[in-house]
Amino acid sequence: MSSPNQPVPFTADDYRARMTRAAESAAAAGLAGLLVAPGPDMVHLTGYRPTAITERLTVLVLTAGQDPVLVVPTLEAPDAEKTVGAPALTLRDWTDGKDPYAVTAPLLDGRGRFGISDNTWAMHLLGLQQLLPGTSYASLTEVLPMLRAVKDAHELDRLAAAGAAADATYEEILKVRFSGRKETDVAADLARLLTEAGHSQVDFTVVGSGPNGANPHHEAGDRTIERGDMVVLDFGGLKHGYGSDTSRTVHVGEPTAEEQRVHDIVREAQEAGCKAVRPGVACQEIDRAARAVITEFGYGERFIHRTGHGIGVTTHEPPYMIEGEEQPLVPGMCFSVEPGVYLPGRFGVRIEDIVTVTEDGGRRLNATARELAIVE
Repeated sequence: MSSPNQPVPFTADDYRARMTRAAESAAAAGLAGLLVAPGPDMVHLTGYRPTAITERLTVLVLTAGQDPVLVVPTLEAPDAEKTVGAPALTLRDWTDGKDPYAVTAPLLDGRGRFGISDNTWAMHLLGLQQLLPGTSYASLTEVLPMLRAVKDAHELDRLAAAGAAADATYEEILKVRFSGRKETDVAADLARLLTEAGHSQVDFTVVGSGPNGANPHHEAGDRTIERGDMVVLDFGGLKHGYGSDTSRTVHVGEPTAEEQRVHDIVREAQEAGCKAVRPGVACQEIDRAARAVITEFGYGERFIHRTGHGIGVTTHEPPYMIEGEEQPLVPGMCFSVEPGVYLPGRFGVRIEDIVTVTEDGGRRLNATARELAIVE
């Protein structure tokens, strides 16, 4: 068992299993293999995170039935050799002055179609194409969108710990003064509290007060929060390498009847979205369940974004809870359920939890109260 402060470490066998699954998934999708550049996919598959991402080629080559190969610059090979997943890899290094594409090309089927991570530098893709003109490439988001979607038990533990830290942050932010302070002041409080709760990285601290709350991704600014403001709080980042993301809406002083009503509608919609989660249900059904409530009460045109997004080693990743996404939910998937209503020039409301799919339903990884909190 793991604890929030000491998660169970990933092992070389964990990374070996992930790379094997990824290679087999690529083959099932008709691909000759996968090319993975430094970034979230590489961290997930190998545990390797280069200290600096430069113009020097680093790429993981995965092909079903063959050992994974990590091509790295010679000066970075010692760090790569130390990573937890290294025993599950073959390392091929190249020195400055040599052609890294000539090292990589023999690992690839010269007529194959490969999935390639979205953040691969164009110069590297073009370098490979020049040596292997018969190859073709497609982004992993297009051909293997569910590559990181299903989490194992140890990943779920880390996501739960990140969610608990975000919950602790919300409980503490309710104790600070809002009225008379700038949005940036409250955003700084959120960042500090997330860090104190164990986050190594803070990705966002949205503080949308009054009319600014009608912009879902409002950057905290110099607006002074006033009594009578509705305030949307949306914050998260990484703890133990896995994401948190939660939203609550608070009110400075007593709300009007309309403000309370809109908040109640969003809370009911969020509850409907969470209750719709179960294995086999298409992602779009979560969006439909939440959106139906908001539409029923006449605010359908004011719900202007998807209901949710996946979360893992990044705070936004597939799957997406949106109309047209027919991917069925699978136990171990984790994603946000975050409906909202946005009234331009007036205020906004959003309520968000991270939910994981279980064998017979869904489980929220956020547990703070969803009622409209009154702050000073």
